[in-house]
Formats: sequence, C-alpha cells, structure tokens
Amino acid sequence: MKAGGFLENRFKTPTIILVVVLILAGLVGLTWANYRFVVTNPGGSDFIPGWLGARLFITKGWSPYGDQVKTEIQKQFYGGTVPQGKEITFDYPLYSALVFAPFAMIPDYTMARAVWMTTLEASLLAIALLSIVLVRWRVSPLFLAGFLVFSILWYHALGVLVSGDVVILCTLFVVLALLLIRSGFDAGAGFFLALATIKPNIVFLLVVLVLLWGFSRRRWQLIASILGSLFFLTAFCMLLIPDWIFKYVRAILASAQSLQPGSPGEALIYWMPGVGRQLSWILILILAVILIIEWRAVWGKEVRWFLWTACLTLVINEWIGIKTDPKNFLILYTPLVLVFATWEERWGKQMRWATIASLALLGIGLWFLFLGTLPAGIQQQSHPSLFFPLPLFLFIGLYWVRWWAIRSTQPYLDQLRSAEGRAVD
Repeated sequence: MKAGGFLENRFKTPTIILVVVLILAGLVGLTWANYRFVVTNPGGSDFIPGWLGARLFITKGWSPYGDQVKTEIQKQFYGGTVPQGKEITFDYPLYSALVFAPFAMIPDYTMARAVWMTTLEASLLAIALLSIVLVRWRVSPLFLAGFLVFSILWYHALGVLVSGDVVILCTLFVVLALLLIRSGFDAGAGFFLALATIKPNIVFLLVVLVLLWGFSRRRWQLIASILGSLFFLTAFCMLLIPDWIFKYVRAILASAQSLQPGSPGEALIYWMPGVGRQLSWILILILAVILIIEWRAVWGKEVRWFLWTACLTLVINEWIGIKTDPKNFLILYTPLVLVFATWEERWGKQMRWATIASLALLGIGLWFLFLGTLPAGIQQQSHPSLFFPLPLFLFIGLYWVRWWAIRSTQPYLDQLRSAEGRAVD
C-alpha cells in the first residue's frame, strides 16, 4: 500500500482509540527521555527568551522587552557574567506569548524544556507528513519511515530542536496554511499564516505573495483572514502593552545587529571585503527581478502554480538580504519535498535513488560542514558557508521541475490517480 493512500485511510473507532492511546503513551515516554536529556545537557538558548519572557509577563506583568526580563534571561542561560556580544533577549512580537504560554505555565525550566522538545519533535513529524500530503507524493511505508528519520536528524532540524527554536512551529504553521489554501479553507489558512509571523523575517515575502495571489484569484476570505488575524493579534496585545510594537522594533533592530553575517550577501562581504558589497547588491537585484517575474506569472493562476511559486518565494526570502540565520532554513522543508515529489512523478521510480542520494548528501554533508566550521562560528550564529548549500540546491531543483510542477493539467500526482481509476473502471 502506498503512503498517500495509507495516510488517507479511515479507521474504525476501536482502531482510532488504540492509536490515540499508543500516541499518548509514546508522547509520555518521549517527554521522559527528553527530560533526562535536558538534565544532562543544559541549554535551550532559543527557548529561554520565549519561555521566560512569557512567564514573567504572565505571572508578574513585566514587559518581555524590559531590562528586568532581559536580566533574568541572561541569568537563566549564563548564570553569571554574560560574554560580550552574546546577550540573549526576547525579540519576538508580543503575540508570540500565545504560543509560549502553555509552557510558560510550567514553573520548572527543565520540565518546560522537555515538554517543549516533545512538542517540537511531534511538529517535525507533522511537517514531514503534511508536506507529503500537500504535494501528494506517493511513497512506500518503508521509504516514509526513513524519510521521517531524516526529517528529525538532518542539521536544519536537529540543531534547532536542541536549541528549542520556535522556527519549527512557524514551519508547521506555514505547511498548514498552504495545505488549507490548496483545500479551499481560506479562513484557517489566513490565521495560521498570520501566526507564522512570530518569526516575520522568514515568512514576510510569502505573506505578500499570498495577499497578491489571493487578490488575483478573488479569494477575499483568505485576504481578510490574514489581515484580520494580524490586526486582532496586534490590537489585543496593545491592550496589554500599548507601546509593544515600538519596543519590539527596537528589540529586532538590536538583534539584527548581532547577526554578523545575517544573509548570504553579508557572507560575501565577510569573505571578500573588497568586492563583497557589490556582489551582494548584484545578488539581491537578480533575486528581486526573478521574484517580480514569477509573481507576475502566477497572477490569477491555479493552486498548483501558486504552490511552486510559494516554495520559490520561501527560498528567495532567505537569500534576498533579509536578516536571518541558517538555523531558520527548516522553513524550506516543503520546497524540498516538492522537488522530490515532482522528480518521481515525471521520471518514475528510478528517481527514487536520486532522492535517496540527495537526502544522504544533505543529511550527512550539512552536518560535516557545520562540524567542520564550528571553531570559526561567529558569536552564536552558524558559519557563513551554511547560507548556501540548501537554498542553492532548492533554487536549482525548483527550476528543474518548474515546467512539470506548474503546467500539469491536474495537480501533481492526480493524473496517476485518475489513470488508476480509469483502469479499474
């Protein structure tokens, strides 16, 4: 049985109950294992600001952007003297507290981080499964099992899992939004896309694309849901802290200054001070032109064309000069699945070996690159070389499959399903 059909099967009630019980037991066991890991491996630099900022805001009414909270965050992570240039601060929009709140209510940091890790691990599996459903990639159960292992252990997943970065949840929100857009549930899609803006630097261009495409397709509910959700989240938080937007802007500007380099262009400047700046602007200009061309091309087109353009937009967003870090590249997971799915759709099972080889290259190669450049790491950021492998692979891969991905008369693998249906008839 193929995985696509396996995921869509309807189970009888006793089976559902058994599955739910097994899942709950698994989550409890996983949380216990995570707790043991956290006890012996202190850290969680990306979880502490969100957890402690939300907790002190909820329990004491302290502004997450204030000096009191900033001091407590440094104490929690460093315990003593803060190394110069390595401050950890709350630099999320205030409505991110809605995401952190359930964990902020756990007073013990070790337990809170263990539960958070369990949530992120479950989210990584959900991202993989939902991405497969989104592009309708038909894989065998055996390959699916291996793919799920890759989805947790490759560098752009395991690294952020250990540090506790909320980018995993942002990626899940984006995948859910795209899946709901494809299914026509625009109200839910807009809400999840708005919620993904708790890390706005990785979804900014995608939000703009969805608004433009929604307008071109007259999907007014989608536009209203995005803008309405953002307005509600922003306004509700202003009732709690009226000037939180200004404090947030100051926080992200201060955080952006610590990201050196914070984009591929800045990496070029770092490596080649003489001509790096000119090369950086050339790169940004080329990407901007490509983005304008593709956004114009997708105007008024159907969902299959939009999904490919959305994947390209996510890739370009990480290269066009917006401050980011390679640890955010998990957001590119869906483009990766789209490339593999289209390979196998057009060239059949023989491309499965190309997919496996690519997974091995990304899974092992990125870890070798990270570990090999670790001593040269800049502050708390990844080495500049990590800005390039995955986005470059995806940029080439997306244009390789572009013709088939956007010009199929039916979305992705629907043609195969239709053919099978006719054969049965």
